[in-house]
Amino acid sequence: MKKLSKKNQSLLLLLVAAFLVLPLSPGEQKFQYSFAQGKPWQYGLLTAPYDFPILKSKEQLEQEREEVKQSILPFYRVNENVEKEVIAKWTEDFNAAYASSYPKDYYIYVRGFIRRVYTENGIVNEEERVAMEERNLDEINLLTGSESRSYPVALLYSIADAYEALLNNTPEELNRDIVKKLFPAEQLKVNVYPDQATTAKVTNEELKKIPNNIGIVLKDQRIIGRGEIVYGEQYSMLSSFKEAYESKTGLGSTILWRRVGLLLLSLLMFTSVWLFWYNFRPRFFENIKNSFFVASSMLFFILVTQLVMRLYPAAVYAIPFAVLPIIVRPFFHSRMAFFLHLVTVLISSLFVSDALEFFFLQLAAGMVAVYSLKTLNSRGQLVLTSFLVFLTYVVISLTLALNLKGAIEKEDFVKLLYYAFNLVFLMFSYMLIYPIEKVFGYVSNVSLVELSDINRPLLRQLSEIAPGTFQHSMQMSILAAEAATRIGADAQLIRTGALYHDIGKMLNPSYFTENQGDAGNPHSALSYKESAATIIKHVTDGYTIAQRHGIPKSVSDMILTHHGKGKVKYFYRLYCKEHPDEQVDPAPFTYPGPNPFTKEQGILMLADGVEAASRSLKIYTEETIRALVDSITNSVLEDKLLDNTPLTFQDITTIKEVFVDKLKTIYHSRIAYPKESEQEKREKAKKNLTEESLVLQEGKEKTNEGSATQQEQAPEE
Repeated sequence: MKKLSKKNQSLLLLLVAAFLVLPLSPGEQKFQYSFAQGKPWQYGLLTAPYDFPILKSKEQLEQEREEVKQSILPFYRVNENVEKEVIAKWTEDFNAAYASSYPKDYYIYVRGFIRRVYTENGIVNEEERVAMEERNLDEINLLTGSESRSYPVALLYSIADAYEALLNNTPEELNRDIVKKLFPAEQLKVNVYPDQATTAKVTNEELKKIPNNIGIVLKDQRIIGRGEIVYGEQYSMLSSFKEAYESKTGLGSTILWRRVGLLLLSLLMFTSVWLFWYNFRPRFFENIKNSFFVASSMLFFILVTQLVMRLYPAAVYAIPFAVLPIIVRPFFHSRMAFFLHLVTVLISSLFVSDALEFFFLQLAAGMVAVYSLKTLNSRGQLVLTSFLVFLTYVVISLTLALNLKGAIEKEDFVKLLYYAFNLVFLMFSYMLIYPIEKVFGYVSNVSLVELSDINRPLLRQLSEIAPGTFQHSMQMSILAAEAATRIGADAQLIRTGALYHDIGKMLNPSYFTENQGDAGNPHSALSYKESAATIIKHVTDGYTIAQRHGIPKSVSDMILTHHGKGKVKYFYRLYCKEHPDEQVDPAPFTYPGPNPFTKEQGILMLADGVEAASRSLKIYTEETIRALVDSITNSVLEDKLLDNTPLTFQDITTIKEVFVDKLKTIYHSRIAYPKESEQEKREKAKKNLTEESLVLQEGKEKTNEGSATQQEQAPEE
C-alpha cells in the first residue's frame, strides 16, 4: 500500500478532528433568538415556520394545577373491622371482670355508643383532624368498601373527642366515673384512614385534563417584527415557538440530520484550514507535528465549548479563546494564528445560544490578541495583551448591550465576572509556550532571545576560540536583523541565526582569514581541494555542534543554508586557472546545502557575503560600499541560490539599501559633498592659511616647552 504524502496525512488528521466534534454535540438545537419580556425585539420580522401551540406560562400552569389540587377532596377509607374488634374486646372485658359487680346497663350503654360512633361518625387520628381544620375542609370523600361518598368533617371524631362524648352522654341512672373506670380511652381505635393512593390517582387524572395551550399559531402567521416590545401574547408566542423548536430538533430523525449537517460543516471548516496551508504555507506540511498541534488545539476549544454549554452555559464567556492565537503566533505567522482562531470560533458558535454576540466578541478578542502580540519576547507583553483582550470584551459586550437592548442590565455586568476569569487564564497561557516547544520541537521568540545571549557557553566559547569569527557574526547580526525588520521577516530569528551560523569554525579557526592575524596562512600547505574541503567542513561541523547543544531546528537550518549550494569560489578559480585544459568537477568546491528556503535564511546568506567582503575594502565611501553590496547580491542571484526563498525583487532592493546604510555607519564613511564655487574656494583657502599659521605658532610654543622640560629632567636621569 502506497504511503500517504505529508499533505494527505495532514488532511486526514484534520478530517478526524472534524469527526471528533460530534460526540459531545447536543441532541437538540438551541433557539437562535434571544428575547426578554418588556424588551424590544432585536431581529427582523419573525413568522411561524410551522404550526405550533401557544403554551401557557409555567406560572399560569402552576396556578391552575394548585387550584385543581385544592378543589379535590381528599379520600379516606373506613376500616369496618375496627368496630367489631372494639365491641368484641369490650364484651370480653366486661364479662370477665365486671359482670358480677356492675349492672348490665353499663355494658349495653357502652356497646351502643361504640356502634353509633363507628357507624354514624368515625374516628380519625389527631393529626389528620388538625390537618382538616387547617385546610378548612368541610367534607371528605369517604370510601366504604368500593363505594365513595361525601362525608361531613364535622361528624368525625378524634379518639379524645369520642371518649369525651362517651362520658358526657352517660345516662343519669349510670355513674360516669364507673363508665370511665370500666371503659378506658385506650379501648377506642381509629377506623378512618387517609387513602393517599386514591387521592393522588384522582388528582393526577384531573391535572391531566388541564390544557397546556391557550391557542395555536398557524404556519406563516406573523409573530413579531423588529423593534416591537416583547409582551403579553407575543411573549407567549415566542416562548412557545422556542419550546416547539427545541423539542422538534430533539426528535430522532431530526437529530440524525442535524448531526449530518454538523459533520459537513466541521469537515468544511477543517478542510478550509488545510487549503489555507496548501495555498499560503506549503512548508507547513513538512512536519506532521504541525498539523497535530493545530488540530488538537482547535478541537480542545471546540469540545470545551460543548461541555460548558451542557453544564453551565453562562460560563462560555470564561473560556479563553484568545489563548489559541497567543500560543500559535510565537511559532507561526499572524495570519495563520488569526485564521485558526476564526475557524475555531465559527465552529464553536454552532453550540452557543446567542451565536451572533458570541462570535462578535471572540472575533474582536482574537484580532486584538494577534495585533498586540506581534512578537513574544517577555512575560510583560503577554500581560499587556491579556488586559487589552479583557478591555475588548468589556467594551464590545457593553456596546452590544446598548445597541441591542437600549440599556445595560444586571446580567451584562455579571458577564464581566466571566471576562475576569478569562483574563486570569490568558495571563497564565505563558506557561504553555515551554511545553509546546518541547513536545512539538518549536522555538519561540522567548527562546530565541535566550539563545542570543552572548554569555551562553557556546557563544562565549566561540568568542574565545575564534574571536574574528565572533566579531563577524556580531556585525552580521546587526545587518541581517535590520534588513529583516524592514521587509517584515523575523528579526529575532535571524539575529540568533547570525550568531550561530559559523560556530563550526571553532574546530579549525586558523583556516579562516578573520582569525589568522600574523600567524600565517595554513592553506599554503594544502592543495586547493583540501583547502576547499576544510572551508566547507565548517558547515557540517557547525550543524553537528548545534545538534549536540540542542539548538532549535529553525536556527540550525541557517547553519546549513547560509552558503547554500554555492562554491568556494576563491579556491575553485585558482584550481581552474592552474588546470586550463581540464574539465573541472565543481563538486569538491561546492557546499552541501540546501539552498535557503525562507526569507530569513536568504537575508542571512546575503548579510554573510556582504559583511565578510566589506572587510577587504581599502576605501570606505558610499560608492565603494554600494558597489560591493551590488556585486555580492548579483553574484548570489546569478548562482540562483535564492530561488527557493519567498524574497521578492522589492525585498532584495530594500535589503541592499539597508546594508549600504548600515555599513556606512559601521565604517563611518563620508558622503561626497557638491563641488564648491571658485569664490568659496578662495575664501576657504584664505581662512585655512590663517588657521594654519596659528596652528604652527602653537606647535612651536609646545615644542619649545617640551625641549625645556627635557633639559630640566636630563640630570635626574
